Amino acid sequence: MRPETRHLDLTVAGRPCPTPVDVLGQGPAALLLPALSTISARAEMHGLAEALADEYRCLVPDWPGFGDRPRQRLPLDPATLHAFLDALVAALPGPYALGIAAGHAAGYLVAAAARHPGLFGRLVLVAPTWRGPLPTAMPGRRSLHGRIRRAIETPLLGDALYRLNVSPPIIARMMRAHVYADPERVTPALIRAKHSVTRQRNGRFGTAAFVTGGLDPVASREAFLALFGLGLPPVQVLRPERAPPRSGAEMDALAASGRVHTVVVPGALSAHEEHPASVAAAIRAAV
Repeated sequence: MRPETRHLDLTVAGRPCPTPVDVLGQGPAALLLPALSTISARAEMHGLAEALADEYRCLVPDWPGFGDRPRQRLPLDPATLHAFLDALVAALPGPYALGIAAGHAAGYLVAAAARHPGLFGRLVLVAPTWRGPLPTAMPGRRSLHGRIRRAIETPLLGDALYRLNVSPPIIARMMRAHVYADPERVTPALIRAKHSVTRQRNGRFGTAAFVTGGLDPVASREAFLALFGLGLPPVQVLRPERAPPRSGAEMDALAASGRVHTVVVPGALSAHEEHPASVAAAIRAAV
């Protein structure tokens, strides 16, 4: 199924933020937010959107600073991403039967649902995370993370560092380690597609912000759990069975809070892309 692409001229943080939104299917509206990552792009949600297209009209945007397109320079921080979602739902006001978010998008979707009561009928969080890769691997080193981010953002040197860390072999190793559960699914064609995402103009800035924790919507597990307060629509968490241990522990803490309904699905951090049919089936079963 080939999506229709709408192009929105949003303003975020006082700057133009042209935003492509892919539209697939018919029925009540569903907003699908891709994960934030070095290889993040709206295309990663297409398989899930196709699996839901008989029941929902799925709208899939790119985040500012991410996607398989040249990126606008914006301040990449949580305030900008919150403002982006506010601008997006002002341009596409819904209401939405479903709000679906993958990975780091989870905290932003939940916060948007709290700011806009009644906008979403229910929320689905696939492999929800709140802490970037370096803070997860090296907690308590914020000053070091900041220096790494500034180095990647530096002209010339930063581009060289970025290219070194997004080579096809490194992307393949990363995807086999924690993005996909089945290494056989990480094909040469998939690696080429993901590498193409990283080569877009200004691509290093989104990566630098995400990897170093600059886009973490909260600073602690307690603050993440506090997002799930009163006034939210029903929240379903899809917990991949092969999520990395540290990220999986945060998902399990959310499940144990009693504030969400949790279902285990196959896959790892990109379960929505690796196993879209299983993720769609879990979403349908919760109705």
